[in-house]
Amino acid sequence: MASPGGSALPPQPLFRAVASSTKRIYQLLKCISFSPKVDVQLTHDGIRFAADHSRVMQGVAFLDRSLFTTYALNWPENAKTTPRFQMNFSALLEALQIFGATDAAAKAAKTEADSYRSNLRNYRPDAFSHQTLGMPGTCCLVYEEEGQPLSVVLEESDVNTQCNIVTYTPESPDDIPFDRDDLTFKIIMQARWLLDALSELAPMSPARITVSALPNAPYLKLASGGAIGSASVDFSSGRDLLETFSVREPWIQSFKFDLVKSASEAMRIASKVSFRGDGQGVLSLQFMVEIEGGLVSFLDFRFVPYITQEDEESESETDEED
Repeated sequence: MASPGGSALPPQPLFRAVASSTKRIYQLLKCISFSPKVDVQLTHDGIRFAADHSRVMQGVAFLDRSLFTTYALNWPENAKTTPRFQMNFSALLEALQIFGATDAAAKAAKTEADSYRSNLRNYRPDAFSHQTLGMPGTCCLVYEEEGQPLSVVLEESDVNTQCNIVTYTPESPDDIPFDRDDLTFKIIMQARWLLDALSELAPMSPARITVSALPNAPYLKLASGGAIGSASVDFSSGRDLLETFSVREPWIQSFKFDLVKSASEAMRIASKVSFRGDGQGVLSLQFMVEIEGGLVSFLDFRFVPYITQEDEESESETDEED
């Protein structure tokens, strides 16, 4: 197509989105920054960022298109697949904080932390307020075509900066399987209760955390043990603590404590968390994050359990026979 002057119009990029501030994006993506690489999928509803840790933990941050003032994906609406690529996650986070997009919320939380200075309990309920995050800038994400770098264009205080981050084909595009049709339990509670529970268990320097969801008391139990000792936290089934409580049968699984602790940033900024466990023993933690303007975003984490108790007993018996 030609313009009235006769010159050809520049081709439209495959994807372009503009946000009024880099702070919201940075804060959400930082919650899954436990991996140096991130899998990115561009959809008509938003951008999906997935981080993976050795196929035993996965974190997903979905940036809904409502978080952007402008959002355009030039891709067929009825296509079975949409553009997907992998990139250096650390480089993306650094690009988003070039001009004052540092984690101001975390710094403020550190100043106001509890007396014992736990590295888990520094949560703030208003992590996305303008007062906490400072003056907003604008952030434009551009993906010209498949195989090209993702461009991050920042505009703040009349200064424009463009960072081009190399993209490449995903190495492991498959998600950790979680069977929503075979849920053993589902519990919804305030995210800060989970953060408080982990802070109680952390001083024991545990290697594992055992999650027990039971039809009867203690209903939901988090237990851990380490060289220093053991500890556990029980949750009652009252509406003031557990907003939703549904347990089909006893569900007890153990996970690496440090991996579950990696989701603590999400626990700080989220208002609610949905605990779910399927028949395979996979644990799902879905966090709801409320943002100014009545917007809501979600962060999802999946954890693969340790070997079953039967396998452990079998190994123990084998050792005794040897």
